[in-house]
Amino acid sequence: MPSIKFINELEKNHITSLYGLEKIIADDEDCEYLFEAANRVRQKFVKQEVHLKALIEISNICAKECFYCGLRSKNKDIKRYKMSAEEIVSRAKEAAMSGYKTVVMQSGESGAFKDDEICEIIREIKKFDVQITLSFGEKSFEQYRAYKKAGADRYLLRIETADRALYKALHPNMSLKNRIKCLENLRNLGYETGSGLLVGLPGSSAKILARDLMFLKKYDFDMIGIGPFIPATNTPLEHSKAGGIKLVLKANALTRLLLPKINIPATTAIETLDPNEGRKMALRSGANVIMPSITQSRYRDLYKLYPNKFCLKESAAEIYDKFDEMLSLIGDKISLTNGNSVRFNQRRGL
Repeated sequence: MPSIKFINELEKNHITSLYGLEKIIADDEDCEYLFEAANRVRQKFVKQEVHLKALIEISNICAKECFYCGLRSKNKDIKRYKMSAEEIVSRAKEAAMSGYKTVVMQSGESGAFKDDEICEIIREIKKFDVQITLSFGEKSFEQYRAYKKAGADRYLLRIETADRALYKALHPNMSLKNRIKCLENLRNLGYETGSGLLVGLPGSSAKILARDLMFLKKYDFDMIGIGPFIPATNTPLEHSKAGGIKLVLKANALTRLLLPKINIPATTAIETLDPNEGRKMALRSGANVIMPSITQSRYRDLYKLYPNKFCLKESAAEIYDKFDEMLSLIGDKISLTNGNSVRFNQRRGL
């Protein structure tokens, strides 16, 4: 049981050495012990309440060429779409009426929407008394400020890896330095700020993942999303080996132990690897957020970040009820709060 002393240290003090993280990541023997520790920390700091947040994928148009992503601009086999403002607002209204406290708008990184369009959509959705999370990629300080002024509350910008060489290899014409600067801008503007990792990328290692987790600890984000690498067709990595569910659950658990008061989604990609138990396993290894897609069905299958993406076909209300039932069976319940992380509220003195 070579990792247990490091897991115990994490559970007690929420910090360990880089060597300790590497040891836990590389060791499969003590996985259950790790997951149980993360679950105890989750229950202690964020309770057994799960934030259910409605995800609307407003466009799959992307100008970037990330090697792992099915939405990359060079993928000519994907049908591109851009939802209308009316469609987005209507979907958000349905979510609010169904009980969701947060609406998440996500898109590829592009100029498909003008800033004034986005700001007007935000203002309209705010009328439904919900929190708004955006995930539109890298923008200027002025753009982030405009979205915040319009009423946006949170922003999710994943780094995928903090290893400069690996980041450069996978993201043509992009800069890790600029991405970090964007995250700093978001924090300075008062957003509840989230980032995240893609686990199991070709070229990664236990040492790189350990450093990635230390990066997240250093920046003390309010939300962290962690998903497995799943090879996407028509990408340079389509024939690469996928990241395993055990590795992503380890990263999930370690994130909870390092950052006990943040929000951690049980990502859709985890459920794609295991449609029956994926989300439950994520919740039992530290996650406390679920973000089901409520995008209109005619668009839902076009948001192909990776193949066989798990999607529920029901309405927003039916999806809400389905998760309410699932959570009750495992002893959890849907949170009725606005969805802020304990860490963000603490940062604001609440």
